[in-house]
Amino acid sequence: MASLTVVIITKNEENNIGACIDAVKSIADEIVVLDSFSTDRTEEICLQKSVRFMQHAFDGHIQQKNRAKDLATGDWIFSLDADEQPDQELLQQIVALKNSGLPNCSGFTMNRLNFYCGKPIKTCGWYPDAKLRIWKNGCGTWTGVNPHDRFELSPNQSQKHLSGNILHNTYPTHEAMVQQAKKFAQIAATQLAHKPWPQLLVKMVFSPLFKFMRNYFFKRGILDGIAGLQICRYQAWEVFTKYRKALSIHFKA
Repeated sequence: MASLTVVIITKNEENNIGACIDAVKSIADEIVVLDSFSTDRTEEICLQKSVRFMQHAFDGHIQQKNRAKDLATGDWIFSLDADEQPDQELLQQIVALKNSGLPNCSGFTMNRLNFYCGKPIKTCGWYPDAKLRIWKNGCGTWTGVNPHDRFELSPNQSQKHLSGNILHNTYPTHEAMVQQAKKFAQIAATQLAHKPWPQLLVKMVFSPLFKFMRNYFFKRGILDGIAGLQICRYQAWEVFTKYRKALSIHFKA
């Protein structure tokens, strides 16, 4: 039977990390938590649950997730955020794969079901939100542009898709969405500030409207009522804010 390491990165996740660890105990041969020096009860909870708990200063989602995967000793790695849990169907799929040795490919994708204020959202461009989260140890790396990381397999490696969902408690409250949008906009702005200012200006003017129209109408956010409107509004606001901040950084440089 193949061994599986679950890796999780954290920063002040006392409200989520316990449930995340409990959700994967039945499938994990090892659970590794890489923490960014939390100031809440995250460390205490992790130690109570007997996981491998490590700490490293946070310098980007991509960098931290690559450190976390390098700590894994299992044959295969399952990466989760602290506010994510596999549902029962996905757990059953993983158990079956472990029993078969996880053969025939190097990675597995699965859908992620995002929640807003306790409601599962399948509109607004939020679903199926397929993610590659299980891979053979040593067969890939985290890439992308912070804060939007993605895992990529090494060249010539194959992947398959698993049924079931990762349940993502994205925004438990409206205020959490606002704060996350501010945080992600600031991180993205620092990555974009080197681009030519006319390009940033055009993006700031037109991209938010495009984002809203696409997700509210074409991605059916309108069907989720007030929740859909709020989500699409703040998706557009985040896009506007990141380009506005990028322009500000650009001209101060």
